[in-house]
Formats: sequence, structure tokens, C-alpha cells
Amino acid sequence: MKKYLLSLLSAGVVAASCSQVEEKNPLLEEWNTPFGIPPFEQVKSEHYLPAFKEAMAQESAEIEAIVNNPQEPTFENTILAYNNTGELLSRVSAVFGSVSGVRSNDTIRAIAKELSPLRSAHSNEIRLNDKLFQRIKAVYDKRDELNLTQSQMRLLVEMYKDFERGGANLPADKKEELKKLNTELSALQLEFGQNLLTETAAYTLTIENEEDLKGLTEGQIAEAAARAEKAGKPGKWIFGLDNPSIMPFLENAENRELRRQILDAYLNRGNNNNEADNKEVIRKLVDLRMKRAQLLGYESCAAYILDDRMAKTPEAVYELLDQVWAPALKAAKNEAKDMRDIIAKNGDNINLEACDWRFYFRKAMDSKFGLSEAQLAPYFKMENVREGIFYVANRLYGVTFKQLENVPLPHPEAAAFECLDTNGTHLGVVFFDMFARPGEKRGGAWCGGFRSAYYKDGQRVAPLVTIVGNFTRPVGDMPALLTTDEVETYFHEFGHGLASLFKQSQFRKGPGYPTDFVELPSQIMEHWAFHPEVLKVYAKHYQTGEAIPQELIDKLEKAGKYGQGFATTEYLAASYLDMDYHVLTSVPEDLNIEEFEAKVLGDRGLIPQIPPRYRSTYFNHTFGGGYTAGYYSYIWAEVLDSDAFEAFVETGDIFDPATAARFRNEVLAKAGEDEAMNLYLNFRGKKPNVDPLLRNRGLK
Repeated sequence: MKKYLLSLLSAGVVAASCSQVEEKNPLLEEWNTPFGIPPFEQVKSEHYLPAFKEAMAQESAEIEAIVNNPQEPTFENTILAYNNTGELLSRVSAVFGSVSGVRSNDTIRAIAKELSPLRSAHSNEIRLNDKLFQRIKAVYDKRDELNLTQSQMRLLVEMYKDFERGGANLPADKKEELKKLNTELSALQLEFGQNLLTETAAYTLTIENEEDLKGLTEGQIAEAAARAEKAGKPGKWIFGLDNPSIMPFLENAENRELRRQILDAYLNRGNNNNEADNKEVIRKLVDLRMKRAQLLGYESCAAYILDDRMAKTPEAVYELLDQVWAPALKAAKNEAKDMRDIIAKNGDNINLEACDWRFYFRKAMDSKFGLSEAQLAPYFKMENVREGIFYVANRLYGVTFKQLENVPLPHPEAAAFECLDTNGTHLGVVFFDMFARPGEKRGGAWCGGFRSAYYKDGQRVAPLVTIVGNFTRPVGDMPALLTTDEVETYFHEFGHGLASLFKQSQFRKGPGYPTDFVELPSQIMEHWAFHPEVLKVYAKHYQTGEAIPQELIDKLEKAGKYGQGFATTEYLAASYLDMDYHVLTSVPEDLNIEEFEAKVLGDRGLIPQIPPRYRSTYFNHTFGGGYTAGYYSYIWAEVLDSDAFEAFVETGDIFDPATAARFRNEVLAKAGEDEAMNLYLNFRGKKPNVDPLLRNRGLK
């Protein structure tokens, strides 16, 4: 690390006296940094385009070398050679992907738009390169004669399938049509996400009358005042559409008209008939995705995507969603009745609406269980929650975490930790960037990385993992105090992080988990978040340091399943919406997005007080890409994680070392090494069923 600091200092001296240094592109240089972390602070906006162009040129040259090899195709000179291509492009893409997500601005967004057709064309040229595919196919056709290891066979088979599903077998004219579709889709997905970022940042609720803050906590008011101060409006209070701002407002603000106003703005992001409107973007995306799937020989986009997932068919997805929908909707209606009872008791003389749900749910929780977020928040200081996560990881897997100083960070607010295995060996580095930055950071929470784990020349290349959130930041002397949702989110994303840290893939481009299995490692971690044994370790009052009292733990346990009617139906509503768009086999030119959405939800009986978790125009999971025809994956994986946690419970020890070792070795370490269900069966010894999920959610 000292060497890294000295190199930075000397670079500054040289830069002052030698113009040649300014011409160097840090993205194209060797990263002589601790653990090979990208030199984030050296990278400027003007470096990205040249770096991408050079990296793509290098990968094209690597592909040409494979294609023009005069020797007969073999696993080594074709499959392994292709696996090793594009390393520089992966590095550059990871850094730009991060800055686009956590430090976006007009310049970065403009670069992304310029890059979109270039990257799409580059991908098309590789995926539809017939000479390359014929070499891969030649090896694939004689695969049973090659004495390959299981990992090698898996790489070969999945590589062949990937090219085949990407259109490699299409005739030349159809390949050109596919290239055009891929380019258009890439641009539209980017446009959707950028529109959403613009819309989320565009609206603010500015409060001038202190009376309108009634019901909000001291910390929420201080955060709103800090936002106003930053916006040049001292003495006022600003609330935005990012979750850490709007959700506490909806839950606590007594001014109903302001709750309605901010919720309407939230629900209509991308639906304001302005330059950032997403309705026509959605119509084009749905149409082009369908056409691409049909060009590749599938009935619908969903049929194409699910063919490569655990679910396999749209029918299997709908079967699971329908199993959970009926009991969830029943529970939601019971919750609505509880709220109407409170409204009547209070003499509020209103009809329950969407803007009232979180507000009266809080009152219902207090009435039924004597529990509120305000009681719990002092015990969920963000740093303490992180230590609780580290504690669980240590108890389960023996790993430890050590904070790193003087290393490059993807954002000044980020922190870096080295993960050490039980024997003290280096497993990887994980970054945490947890605070909301509206207009700069995209919404939600996610786990990504700057480098995946794989083996190179017999040595493991350790991963660089990043966990990103949108939590409420500390204000003044008040630390960041998390809601229970945020605590659960923190544990969830760290589960993804552990899967990355434990991964033992032999190949850099090796197959990973299918989307409907990838949430298992994250969602199983949620089971430890509020377990009494774990709470007693990390849930300490931020002022006194006292552990959370047993009385609050008991209340939390009793209340744990309450509210699952709302949570489950809003999630399932979005899942149905995603699926119904992508099972279409024809898309009318005048498809009305609002009418389509209303019919999807109305036909299934969703009560009007519960909007889907994501309405169409801000449903980035599906229209920004990543979870297209895949938002169901969370509930699909919950069947798995609920059953998997049962394996720990059955031993009588939620930290049972043998079960944890089996989960690490058979599931976390072997991402993509076998079919997902085989990985699960190797861990559990039997197939899962939906009953534990229904019990956990209080729906059975």
C-alpha cells in the first residue's frame, strides 16, 4: 500500500513537469495498486471511450487469432482460448458500469449513449462470427471423446449453447436482422434507465411550513433540512423520490395531501408525457424482444429466456405465482380491514387509499404489537448491522473481514474490506457504498464486482466485489439508523457478496447461476438478520451501546409475519406484469401501456390500495434488462432459501458447521459448475417445496 501511495505522489510530480503522463490512460495501464483494485481516482471521463475502443480492438484481434489458427480445433486452442479473450474489455466495462451506477452525471450518460451501439456491434460481431462458432461446434461435436473434466465439459456445453441461443445457427440474412434488433434493444434499455434516473431526480417535495412535518421523526426532519440546505433552500425541508426519503414520509407524515402528492409523483415516474417518458420505450422494447425471440425460434420472449432457467417454461412460473397469490391477497385484504378499523376508531372519515397504506400500517403494527420502526431504529446503526453481517459470516464459514485504508475507492463514501478465509488466506476484497445520492446513483441495492474469481495459470484470481445501497445518510451527530427493510437488504446483498468471494470457478467466462437460482445465496442470509441469537450480538443502541431488550425481540418475532399480505401482493403484481408483457406473441402498434397494466392487475383482483412494487414506466428490473421475464426469480429462489434454511433449523443449530460447510462447498463455491437443481440436491439431498415459504410469510 505504501508503494501505491508513493506511486500516486510521484505521478503528481511527474504530471506537473511532463505532458506525456497526461496522455496515458489509466484504464489501459497495469494497475499497480493493492490487490489490483482499479485506480478509480486517476480515471477521468475522457478516458472511457478510448479505453473501450482499444479493449474492443484487442478482443477482436484475439478472436481473429483463434479463427485463423490453421490447427484442428481443440479444447485448448478454441474453447480455452476464447475463454481467455476480452480480459481488458471486462476490466474497463466493470469500472464504467460502476461509475454509471454510483457516480452518474450528464457526461457519463452521454458516453453511455455513444458507447451503446459500439458495444452492441462488437458483441454481435463475436456472437455471430460463423468461423468462430464452427470451431466451437467442432469441439462440441466430439466432446465425448476428449476426456474432459466436469468443469471443462460444462464450459464447453454452455459456451456452445450460448452461441446457439445467440443466433449463431441463423442464415446470413437473419443474422443481420438479429444484429439490428440487438443494437436497438441495447439503446432502448439504456434510454429507459437514463429516463428513470432523470425522473427520480427531477421531483422534490419542498416543505416550508413546519406544521406539515408533523409525525416525522427528528432524524427524518434533520435529513430533509440537510437536503434543503444542500439545494440552496435553508430553513426549508426537501423530500425526494428515492426510497430513504419517500418511504419514511409515507409512513409517518400526518399531512395526507402531501403523502398523496409525493406518492403520485413516485408512481408516475416515466409517465409524465415529457422527454423522459418511458411508455413508447416500453412498447418498442416489448415488441423488439418478442421479434428477437421469434427470430430465434421461440414463441415469445418469455419462452426464449426461461428455456435457459430453472423454471424452463412460462407455465411453471405462473403456477408458482398463482400458488402464492391467493393466500397473499387474502392476507392483504385482512390487513386493509385492520387499517379501516383504525381509521374508524380515530374518526378520520376517509376511504383507505394507496397513500394511506404505510401510514396506517404503522398504526396497526403499534396497535397489534406495540412495535414501531422508531423503537427499533436506534438499535440498527449501519456500522453495527455490518458487524452483525460479518459475525454471521464468521460463525457460518469462519471468514473474517479487515478494513483497508489507503486503497482506491469507487466513491469517496465507500469503504473497503479484505476477506480472509479460516486459514488466513486472502479470499477477496469487498467494497460498501451504502448511502443514497439522488440523480447520481441509481435506485435500489445491488451487488456487483470489478473482477470475478477464477483460476489463471493454476493460481486463483481473487474477486473484487462491490455492494451498493441507497440508505439514509447520517445527519449532524445522528448516525445512519437503518429501517428493518434496510437491515434485511444489507444482509441480502451481502449474501451475493459471499457467493462471489467463495466462488471457485476454473474459468473467467465460465457459466454462472441462472437468474432464478442466483437469489438463493442472498435470500438465505436474510434468515439470520432478525434471529434472536444474532440480534443480541449486533443490535446495540447507538447512544448507550446496550443490546436490544428481549421485549423488543419478542415483539419483532410476533410481528414478523404481519404485513406480508401487502409485501407479497405488491411483489407478485410486478412479477405478473413482467411475465404478461413477455409472453405476448404479437404486440399492437398502439399498445397502451397504462391500459395493459390496469388489465393485468385488475383481472387478478389486486386491491387499489396496493400498487405493484414497480409500475411499468419505472420497472428497471425488466425494462432496463437483467431481470427481463425474470422478476419472478425472487419468489422462485425463496422456495429454495426457505427450504435450505430448514436444513440448519433441523440440526437445532442455525450455525451448524457441517450444514454451513455443505452449503458453501456445494452451492456457493460451485456457481455454474452444474445444473442449478443438481447443486441444490447435492446440498439438501431432496427437492424443495413451497410450504416453508408460505409458513415463513405467514400465508399458511
